[in-house]
Amino acid sequence: MNARELQQHIARRWPARGRLATADATLCLVEPDPDLFVDLCGWLFRDLAFAFAGTVVEEGDAEWTLRHLFYDTSGGCWVHVIARRPLADQRFPSIIEHVYAADWHEREAEDMFGLVFEGHPRLGDFILHDDAWQEGVEPMRHRFSAQTPVTDRRPRSDVRPHRIVHESGAFVMPVGPVFAALAEPVHFQLETVGEDVIRAFPRLSYKYRGIEKIAEGRPSGDGLLLAERFAATTAFAHALGFCHAVEAIGGVDVPLRARLLRLFVAELERFRHHVGAIAGICESTALVVAASQAAILEEELLRVSGALTGHRYLFGLATPGGLTVDLSDAACERALQRCRDVLTRTDRLEERLRTSSSFLDRLEEVGGISQEDARAFGLVGPIARASGIAGDLRRTQPYGEYPHVGFEVPIEAEGDGYARLRILHAEARQAVRLMEQIVRSLRSGPVSAPVPRRAGAALGWVEAPRGASFHWVRLAADGTVARYRLVPPSFTNWHGFRLSVENFAFQDFPIILATLDLSVAENDR
Repeated sequence: MNARELQQHIARRWPARGRLATADATLCLVEPDPDLFVDLCGWLFRDLAFAFAGTVVEEGDAEWTLRHLFYDTSGGCWVHVIARRPLADQRFPSIIEHVYAADWHEREAEDMFGLVFEGHPRLGDFILHDDAWQEGVEPMRHRFSAQTPVTDRRPRSDVRPHRIVHESGAFVMPVGPVFAALAEPVHFQLETVGEDVIRAFPRLSYKYRGIEKIAEGRPSGDGLLLAERFAATTAFAHALGFCHAVEAIGGVDVPLRARLLRLFVAELERFRHHVGAIAGICESTALVVAASQAAILEEELLRVSGALTGHRYLFGLATPGGLTVDLSDAACERALQRCRDVLTRTDRLEERLRTSSSFLDRLEEVGGISQEDARAFGLVGPIARASGIAGDLRRTQPYGEYPHVGFEVPIEAEGDGYARLRILHAEARQAVRLMEQIVRSLRSGPVSAPVPRRAGAALGWVEAPRGASFHWVRLAADGTVARYRLVPPSFTNWHGFRLSVENFAFQDFPIILATLDLSVAENDR
């Protein structure tokens, strides 16, 4: 459905109940009457995918602008639902009764801006933990300076874990936030009355980085550095999402060679990332030999990335308008040959894992997420595709050169740990297939185009290795970042973490966590 068709549907269903505008066939802006806001979001969520909620802009001293975003998964339009309030009024209606995927988005906006979402059952103690911060800090407000340390800490001393299970004999099993083998802290509160997890709460943001706040007032190039570095293992994908937004604001036509090379590098990153995730799954099941073999393959792909681009994690390559350096055809061909060799060995490893009964016993029918739950929570990436949801922005909202290449989006139905492992292997094969097509299509030409300095706002999106990543950027007339809203896939998928671990045994917990491949760094942005 294109934007004009959707506009007509909304106008017929709710005549004269707000402002409707279409920028083109792919973008519909809706500013409904206040009493229609919740119903409209729920109606849109029945047929469209949910991207994010709670993108808040503090418009000077005048008003709040709240933006919720939905998109058509059949390649149609994007829908921005906008609400406005005077700056003195910090209350907005919660939409989670109809769009539960917006739960964490509203909680984040409450912590960061002090907004109150009426009807939300649990606000507060989210990004800024109550046992470390007082209420009212609101670090994303204009009045809060990112350069001034907060010296007046007044945390609550009476904070206790939020309990759900209160039956006789129920107890809480805390895990974390410090792990010997993990660099990033996360706390798991697992409630039980015996051997199975009945309720699970992940508590993140122990290392909240404030990326969005730090970007404000800085040149767009600094914003790119922040986007690229907050989660190193998926650096190129997030840099590309930021570049897409800046290019849309400037109306830039990225040269063909740059688009081709961007796709090649993005799929190299996806391949390397998935092999690393496979290594983590093998390690979680105590298959030492298989884990070592997969880790060796990941290391080889890191060396391919370093030899091709000059950085193992692909830093410094993406830039608005294209790439910072050209990659020769011969270098891409060499990288492809090495990737083919790694893929052959990855496929051989998959075959061996498939015939290991002890390995399969730990994954099959363990950590299952139903298709209905995956959609309700708005899950993305390999996790969603393992539960039967075919969403992949490379196909549903194609960008760059993806409309001109052929590839399959692997789908599994079981939604368990083994389905997620199969998705990783299948997507690794598709990544190499895409790289082969690009090498055959390479043509000489420039790899960058000038980006004019222009005020405006735009959305950039990318299918990162872990799933859909959204970058909404607003630039001032001097080229500095006025607002940066970043929604990485792990922020979305951590929200659905409990779906996979509840009603499974404690000993399954680390294995389920490995099959989900959730990034703490992506969340604690």
